[in-house]
Amino acid sequence: MLKLPTALMVGKKKDSEEEWEEPLSPATRLFHQPNFNCFIVVMLGVGKKIDVDIVEAGFESSIIRHPRFSSLQLLSPEGRTKAPKWVKTSVVVRNHFVVPDLTTDNVPQLDPDRLVEDYISQLSTTTLDFSKPLWDLHILNIRTSEAEAVAVLRCHHSLGDGLSLMSLLLACFRTTSDPTALPTIPTKSKNNHQKKTASVGARFGASVVRLFTMVGVLWNTLVDVFWFIATMLGFKDTETPIKGRKGVELNKKRFVHRTLILDDIGCVKSAMKASVNDVLLGITTAGLTRYLRRRYRDDNQNLPSNIRLRSVVLVNQRKAPEIHALADMMEEGGGGEMSKKKMRKNVQFGNRIGYVILPIEIVERENPLDYVKRGTAIANRKKSSWEALFTFISAKLAVKLLGTKIASFISHKTLSNTTLSFSNIIGPVEEVGFSNHPLTYIAPSVYGHPHALTLHFNSYMGKMKMVVAVDETIIPDPHRLCTDLAGCLVEMKDAAIRMSEKETSAQEI
Repeated sequence: MLKLPTALMVGKKKDSEEEWEEPLSPATRLFHQPNFNCFIVVMLGVGKKIDVDIVEAGFESSIIRHPRFSSLQLLSPEGRTKAPKWVKTSVVVRNHFVVPDLTTDNVPQLDPDRLVEDYISQLSTTTLDFSKPLWDLHILNIRTSEAEAVAVLRCHHSLGDGLSLMSLLLACFRTTSDPTALPTIPTKSKNNHQKKTASVGARFGASVVRLFTMVGVLWNTLVDVFWFIATMLGFKDTETPIKGRKGVELNKKRFVHRTLILDDIGCVKSAMKASVNDVLLGITTAGLTRYLRRRYRDDNQNLPSNIRLRSVVLVNQRKAPEIHALADMMEEGGGGEMSKKKMRKNVQFGNRIGYVILPIEIVERENPLDYVKRGTAIANRKKSSWEALFTFISAKLAVKLLGTKIASFISHKTLSNTTLSFSNIIGPVEEVGFSNHPLTYIAPSVYGHPHALTLHFNSYMGKMKMVVAVDETIIPDPHRLCTDLAGCLVEMKDAAIRMSEKETSAQEI
């Protein structure tokens, strides 16, 4: 089981340390509660053997120049009456590196992929040294099926949310084709149509539409808030074979990942006129339905028709930090006055997240595209709601008014009554590297929250990495679950191609 710190590090800033202090936010304090002690792990496949000295120099010139990676989280030495705060400290990068010997030369029958998987799984039973900034890097110089070596960056969730941390990593990466260029991240195209003068009637009609849209959003928000409060008070998901039990947040987790083809997702997306998130939600729903059907059949039972299964989807309540501004800040050293101003304006960091409770309909459907169709409808309904904003504000108020212990109890209770977590992060479109070490894949995940199943999707270089984190006492066959999820995408792609061919034939006739 995961060993938990009894308290934040209580200390006093040394006179020699650089002047940089900032109060710990309510969310940061929340992530230090024993039942909400969460860690983010980012598994990085590396295209060549890792040179520890070169990577160390790269960290010294980039990531530790960010205040979160070079600061302690301290309480006042006079007592706990003062608010905890971040305090700048000196960092010895090598003290944050772990380089285990995982060679299989003497035992050739060992599977390197399994060896790496077991090592990362064992990490989830440990915590970090709270006398140092809360991160470490595990360098595994062992060849696997997807990489020549693997690096695992682990950060305490109090440093920032997943989007902030991934943005920071991207600001440290450079493209392999041009070592001076930052990664390219896909963005939504903006509509640049020129505004046209509309008639009075047209403007009135548009105002009516906006009014009804606002009424719809308010109504949806009220409904979502009602179900959120009900969940907080005890409205639980069905006890299925994938739902975690009490104390699941402390159990060891296993992280497995599978590579999906982004073009396959794009094929389904185009056929269904949906978004990538809609397709991923459809894949998740179809894959979980298939997996649960088999688990019930293994126990000589039929798949129940009334399963209540919900996912928590984290929603960032601010735009992603600008990677160019992050890169500039680290190049300047991270401590100058200009860097502080840039950080406040362009690279707001930390945990500013709300969450949405998303229903996952476990129903067997004949047409695999129906899962995407239904997922799109559910996602569109949730987009027309301020549920994420409500959960963010309510959590912040709960910490301030009720204290972190009660706030963490409420958050833990709410999450415990749902089944899984779901997240999707957009990554670079081209190959990137760190300190002349090219990356073959980027696979983020998290542990320490009360779910037995967590799904992360991360796009990179024309592929989508699907990362499944499970409690093996609940889900003993995570690789089979990955196969179910990946298989559903293939079926959806084939169905989308058949549908497009039929439409083309009909147009020709």
